[in-house]
Amino acid sequence: MALLVSSGSAQTQTSGEKPPASAAANDASITGTSIAGTWTGSINTGAFDLRIIIKIANGSAGLTAQLQSPDQSQQWITADSVTQSGGSLTMEFKVLKGSYEGKLSADGSNMDGTFTQLGTPLALSLKRVKDQSELERRRPQNPVKPYPYHEEDVTFPGLAAGVTLAGTLTVPQGNGPFPAVVLIGGSGPNDRDETLLEHKPFLVLSDYLTRKGIVVLRYDKRGVGKSTGKYPLATTADFANDAEAALRFLKTRSEADPHHIGLIGHSEGGAIAPIVAARNKSVDFIVLMAGPGVPGDQLLVEQHRLIAIVMGLPPDEVDRQAVREKAFIELVEREKDDAVVEKEVRAKMGSEVPQAQVGTMVKELTSVWFRYFFTYDPATSLRKVQCPVLALNGSLDLQVPPKQNLPAIRKALEEGGNKHYEIDELPGLNHLFQTAKSGAPSEYVEIEETISPAVLDKIASWVLKQ
Repeated sequence: MALLVSSGSAQTQTSGEKPPASAAANDASITGTSIAGTWTGSINTGAFDLRIIIKIANGSAGLTAQLQSPDQSQQWITADSVTQSGGSLTMEFKVLKGSYEGKLSADGSNMDGTFTQLGTPLALSLKRVKDQSELERRRPQNPVKPYPYHEEDVTFPGLAAGVTLAGTLTVPQGNGPFPAVVLIGGSGPNDRDETLLEHKPFLVLSDYLTRKGIVVLRYDKRGVGKSTGKYPLATTADFANDAEAALRFLKTRSEADPHHIGLIGHSEGGAIAPIVAARNKSVDFIVLMAGPGVPGDQLLVEQHRLIAIVMGLPPDEVDRQAVREKAFIELVEREKDDAVVEKEVRAKMGSEVPQAQVGTMVKELTSVWFRYFFTYDPATSLRKVQCPVLALNGSLDLQVPPKQNLPAIRKALEEGGNKHYEIDELPGLNHLFQTAKSGAPSEYVEIEETISPAVLDKIASWVLKQ
């Protein structure tokens, strides 16, 4: 029997109570529209809009629902409970520590509601999806099979016990050996394509490089996709070990020229590439795409400050947030006891932020990754790099700001005596090397371009010249 949506008439009831019989009869008499189907909307996180897709089904056991945030992950999360009372719908997602409460429109085509996570309410209006094409974003640079080159799924051992990395090797047509590169992803649980907001930067980059005659190896981070290992316990240093394992594997492949193998790292990957090159002299060149040149404690404060400015926050509020964030980071750096950090942060935040959200924030800031990130100085490795270096940054990059990081990279290379480097700030490009307007992260998902063609050509040309 199909569930019925509300006619929109004003009926109030306490959550969990059955509606009066007259109300239920009224719902049934006015509409027979089922709530089952696919719904989509977006949540404004403050930095950008995250699309939400919810699939609702009505089976013998009652209503069920699954939620996906395609801009973050392809994973579907099953609701622990789905309750409909007249035109009101409630769904709980315990793994997200969140719930959704919505009210259907009279015609059953829309739902206005609120998604609450960790005590923070966020507006989420949903509309019924009539055509699956509505869920697809245009990404014209994504290559379409069949590819004019060989593609092979590979696995190789990491340097750490319990880590086996899985990836994709692409090899140009023709007789090798060819120049070869390893792609190293940025921060976060990235897959081999560095999938983000339905963009696949490493798929686009590897396709372009391979078509130009370069062997490319890209891989899932440990604990992500088909790679084993524990992602939450890893630091940048651990990911550097994984990148070195990828390098060693690539050197065993006959298709790769053993004297022309390098590393291309994006964002955090731009910090990892110098770590590997500094200790492994078999690295023939490195490309840093928005790689950091200063310690993470400096980088994060400036990143958040610039994003806040672009978002339109008043200057005094921007300054206030920067001062508070710097104080929190300094607290994490000097205090090794997570419980003490949490106690002090809660005391300073007061009632400004829901207590559950404070706990999540503290857990993130005191994670092994952040503790390492705050204190690691990329200059220590950059000074030891003697191979050719190409460092690129977009002028609109707010996450790894060029004015802060490119001079630091140049200085470190010069101090180490490296004379074989090129450093470029590319106008009009953001952190993903998309052609952008402001550089705000909110633009990433709306821009159809995944990587500027000029950047793709620049990297390929430079690699082939080495």
